[in-house]
Amino acid sequence: MDADRLIAWDEELRRAHTRLRAALEATRTALEQESASPDAARELALFCIGFCSALDGHHLSEDRALFPALREEHPELGDVIDKLMQDHSMLAHLLGGMRAAVDSGESADAIERHLDGIGAIMESHFRFEEREILTPLRALHLERPVQDVLGPL
Repeated sequence: MDADRLIAWDEELRRAHTRLRAALEATRTALEQESASPDAARELALFCIGFCSALDGHHLSEDRALFPALREEHPELGDVIDKLMQDHSMLAHLLGGMRAAVDSGESADAIERHLDGIGAIMESHFRFEEREILTPLRALHLERPVQDVLGPL
């Protein structure tokens, strides 16, 4: 692995967050267009499933690969990492609620409320994560593929 790869985890995390923010916006756009076409409900379901899977995959990868490595090199971040993992659990619950709403054919307004809740928690989580762990990530020595560490984004 080259030296650039060893010091790029902070940038990789920022890129992952940017892609997830874009996926949330694409899902919102699909929701706004739901009434515009007969296939819109199916398209919305695909966007929701894709967004939910991407966010879940990102968090599971962080929990399994990134956070253990970060905790090992920076034990002083234990409370921060615990809080981030707690957020992951809360977001997984909210994503499950949105999946159920989409699967049961709930109204666009109901799904929008799910997206609003997920978006608010997601943004708060990303900001906290970026504020608290980007600096330690710059020096993290973790030789694993990006997808293993940050999910298949």
